[in-house]
Amino acid sequence: MFTDLRMQYECLTCDRVSMTDITVRPLGEDDWADYRSVRLAALRESPEAFVATVEEEEAYDEAFWRARMQRSARLVAEREGKAVGVVSVGTAKTNDVPAGELFGLWVHPEARGSGVATRLVQNGASLAAKRGQTHLVYWVGTENGRAVAFASGMGFRPTDYRRPMGVVSEEDGEEEVAMVLPLGSEVDPALRL
Repeated sequence: MFTDLRMQYECLTCDRVSMTDITVRPLGEDDWADYRSVRLAALRESPEAFVATVEEEEAYDEAFWRARMQRSARLVAEREGKAVGVVSVGTAKTNDVPAGELFGLWVHPEARGSGVATRLVQNGASLAAKRGQTHLVYWVGTENGRAVAFASGMGFRPTDYRRPMGVVSEEDGEEEVAMVLPLGSEVDPALRL
């Protein structure tokens, strides 16, 4: 019986990706087409998670995509040269505290649960720390228990800050909560969003 259970477990995990098989790389302005490709894939697969639509973004020209690459850092997760996830890291709007903002996190459905999101967030936090940012802000739907649990497991802590959702869904609810990850220290009480 033990052998049967072990074989069943191995079959469940045989298609899983180990975290060592995942590479994360920053995308520069010249990588705009790579970012466009993974962004459009995210919009097609999870349209309810984004304010923009795939039709809108497909129509944008190269100049638009190049400008977008300059506004925030873009990180892509790859397995065997194929994009399996993406995240963006910008600058949070805070008072007096240098903080980054994590947004646009998406993982291809076949790679979910395999460590891709973890690697993207770790790399995003590392990038923010290298920029001298002391905190990383991540807005999460208050009703999205899975996303709140993931962020909490990564060390993010909920704050009292809320805002209306850009896209209202049953899974996320109608508002988002700012979750904050201190980068090397405790959450600064002066952090005001």
